[in-house]
Amino acid sequence: MLDTRPTTEVRDRPRAARTVVVFAVGLAALGLCIALSLALGTRPVPLHTVVDALLGRGQGPDALAVTGIRVPRTLIAIAVGAALGLAGALSQGLTRNPLASPTTLGVNAGAALAVVTAVHLLGLTRPAEFAPFAFVGAALAAVAVFALAGRAGDLDPVRLALSGTVLATVFAAWTSAVLLASDQTLDEARFWLVGSLASRDLGMLAAVAAPLAVGAVLAFTVAPALNALALGDESAAALGVPVGRTRLVGGLAAVLLAASAVSVAGPIAFIGLAAPHLVRFVLGRDHRLLLPGCLIGGPVLLLAADILGRMLLRPTEIEVGIVTAFLGAPLLAVLARKATR
Repeated sequence: MLDTRPTTEVRDRPRAARTVVVFAVGLAALGLCIALSLALGTRPVPLHTVVDALLGRGQGPDALAVTGIRVPRTLIAIAVGAALGLAGALSQGLTRNPLASPTTLGVNAGAALAVVTAVHLLGLTRPAEFAPFAFVGAALAAVAVFALAGRAGDLDPVRLALSGTVLATVFAAWTSAVLLASDQTLDEARFWLVGSLASRDLGMLAAVAAPLAVGAVLAFTVAPALNALALGDESAAALGVPVGRTRLVGGLAAVLLAASAVSVAGPIAFIGLAAPHLVRFVLGRDHRLLLPGCLIGGPVLLLAADILGRMLLRPTEIEVGIVTAFLGAPLLAVLARKATR
């Protein structure tokens, strides 16, 4: 008896099975990174002690280090990595630029300028005090980029990338000027400016939980439309996709996600650039798979960088923003060379 099932259904089965395997491997890698993040640091903690601490049975300094320091740090890394991964995928999809990231939207530069200005004028000293100013600065910078790039209801991806680059350069120059004018400001803000997960608490994450959630929901609502945008604006419009509204909603989602991440951990570079490329390499260009993949890939990359930073110069540590910059610079060079070709 002949098989009358559609050929596409038969062909899609291996693809679906491969997707399930990829997500399973990604979740396993995330679980491994979480375990290592809880166990490794200035002082290694055995896994059984970690488990006892998580179950409330542990006592002593090791248990307190796990529950009081490493659990919050790990949870923040997961949230920040996921937010940066999603924001990066949205930035690349909206601009059709493989080198785009939250930095393209001026988010990092705007947040840095706002924090440095607040430290200089208000005398702030703690990362928790920086967070509201970072969020507002990042959001206003992104709004300015979109306003500069928009014209007659249209949002051209080239103008968006150029506007972000120009404003980011201006903001960086102003930030440098403020830092050079005040040694105290430099001392207070420098650890935040390089990007760090140390000395962060869950209260900072709770403060941005709402914009993170809204940004994630908006991101997934525009995923199918981003697939159409990849074909070009005219083709997307011919398919019935509202191009302008898609860019507006997607841009708002990217701003909320990136601003929330930067306000908690500082301007961590390259996670938003690298995570979408890593996920795209194993899952393809379909944003309906790419965005969920970034929810895993972003945290894996950030946790791995944070663990590496803790282990390289033990008992001291390297801030995670420095580690991601060292790891991301070669990737950026490779991607730039590929894009040029």
